[in-house]
Amino acid sequence: MKDLLIAGLGSSLLLTTVSFTTCLPGVVSWWSSNSAVAQSPQKQTALQLRLEGEKQVLTKDQQGKQQVTWQALKGQAQVKSGDILRYTLTGENTSDRPIKNLTLYQPIPKGMVYVLKSANLSNQNAKITYSIDGGRTFVENPTIKVTLPGGKVETQPAPATAYTHIRLQLPLVTAKTTVKATYETQVR
Repeated sequence: MKDLLIAGLGSSLLLTTVSFTTCLPGVVSWWSSNSAVAQSPQKQTALQLRLEGEKQVLTKDQQGKQQVTWQALKGQAQVKSGDILRYTLTGENTSDRPIKNLTLYQPIPKGMVYVLKSANLSNQNAKITYSIDGGRTFVENPTIKVTLPGGKVETQPAPATAYTHIRLQLPLVTAKTTVKATYETQVR
């Protein structure tokens, strides 16, 4: 009974926070094939989450055109300043019931900068919002106030360096389906 209570509490917390990227930048052994199961004992719904990371590799073909490929990050992968990393968060509803109002939070790892407009979701009804205040508030288009020469204050789009979190809101994940979200960061 104690194990069931701990598992239920742990899964409830996982469903409300879902934060995987709290490791040091460049240390990515947990990215490949990392999975978690979120399950509520009352509803018997299950969500398997997996976060994977890839590094952008630029090459040139025989005609000199630049080619972009993605290399999976495994083990203690090394990244350097300027490298672009793509994260893929996969959520699979393994139950026979839909999951309603699922919210996933992804922090931008320290030492990384979010690549603006790189977030995508496979679910058409999903909503992507961003935080620039450590995850306290989220909006679709973060802005900051800038004091111009002469003292005038102007509202401007927040720079990529200000982004701290991405929030993915899915109103419905139907039974036995998979949703995917991707976003990119650049190593500072």
